[in-house]
Amino acid sequence: MPSYSAPLRDMQFVYNELFDPADISALPGCEDATADLVEPILEEAARLAENELFPLNATGDNHGCQYEDGTVTTPPGFAKAYQEYAEGGWIGLPCDPKYGGQGMPGALNVLMEEMACSANVSFATYVGLTRGAYRAINTFASEELKERYLPKMVSGIWSGTMCLTEPQCGTDLGLIRTKAVPAEDGSHQLTGTKIFITAGEHDLTENIIHLVLARLPDAPPGIKGISLFLVPKFLPNKDGDIGERNGMRCARIENKMGIKASATCEMSLENATGWLIGEPHKGMRAMFTMMNDARLGVGIQGLGIGESAYQAAVQYAKDRQQGRSLSGTQYPDQPADPLLVHPDIRRMLLTMRAFTEGGRALSVWIGRNIDIRDRSNNPQARKEADDLVQLLTPLVKSYLSEAGHDAAQMAVQVYGGHGYIRDNGVEQYARDARIAMIYEGANGIQALDL
Repeated sequence: MPSYSAPLRDMQFVYNELFDPADISALPGCEDATADLVEPILEEAARLAENELFPLNATGDNHGCQYEDGTVTTPPGFAKAYQEYAEGGWIGLPCDPKYGGQGMPGALNVLMEEMACSANVSFATYVGLTRGAYRAINTFASEELKERYLPKMVSGIWSGTMCLTEPQCGTDLGLIRTKAVPAEDGSHQLTGTKIFITAGEHDLTENIIHLVLARLPDAPPGIKGISLFLVPKFLPNKDGDIGERNGMRCARIENKMGIKASATCEMSLENATGWLIGEPHKGMRAMFTMMNDARLGVGIQGLGIGESAYQAAVQYAKDRQQGRSLSGTQYPDQPADPLLVHPDIRRMLLTMRAFTEGGRALSVWIGRNIDIRDRSNNPQARKEADDLVQLLTPLVKSYLSEAGHDAAQMAVQVYGGHGYIRDNGVEQYARDARIAMIYEGANGIQALDL
């Protein structure tokens, strides 16, 4: 069976040596992000990924999520691991200290996300979407909504989703039919159906905060008529605790090819209470803040799976003895040489290694530019960093997701017939990696975006 060991030495090299960490620690709010602090953070994240998340990866794939009468139960061990993850402050690592976050650099968060995706990509989807929802709310919502929702999202007590897709529209969001009718108290009543909603219902948090695209009664046609709404699973009381159940429920979950421990839900809204985020009819702008964050996260999913697939393939190639080297016997005291000596095996392993090391550097580079965009006091530096992030986002999403899928396929090939057998573990990487080229905008759409 595969195992996972976080590549800490390479991560530390990329963060501290390939790039100058002083560029980041000089930014406002990042003064404490020195090597003395970054190193133990990475080490603790590695411990959590290796010891808590990775052992649940195969379990989650075997059990999947269970649906019964509108509720979803995650696989055994997930709730406990999530509690440890949240209590450790990992969800709020890059978030504003004003809302309980730690304010650490995005470049550091990229490495932590990679470890989570390598260890258990299904688990990573729950926490990744919460951070994306946090960013959209923090950027566009009213101060009242920020104060009410962000502290509990940053702490992991509440989680977040984004609800875009409907039965008749996926990529073409201009076809959205979900309606939002204004109420006298300033809220809105939403009615419609959303599908393929990752983490739309689960048992990891006491409340789920959905960001939902819908149309107001006076909305113009197409994407220019879409607004964004915050719709909680439970309506908060005045004291901030959860109150009555809202009119948004899970109708079913999908039976998927991969990431089976990640609940993919059909969500039904029947006069669900929601609050407008940003301006009317300007929902796409706010939603793309979250979606672009998610697209970068999907690229890191590919990187994470690619790293795990590479580690599994290397170990198998060292252990499995088959045939003799073309250049002459390498291990004469053994009945055969290990697979590692054969040219095609070495080609695949080196390809996988080149992808993971290069992809890691690319991910940290874009993370550094996100830090400059969000924190620098220099307007020109912020603009240049934002331009680069916008340019690189479709590249990171599409290339890293495809390279991760390719690495998983190569791992199966290195294992040979044993790679095709479920009990040996690597075929899960091949199944889990496939979705990254599809969701958050199919890779062909990323080409159009670029």
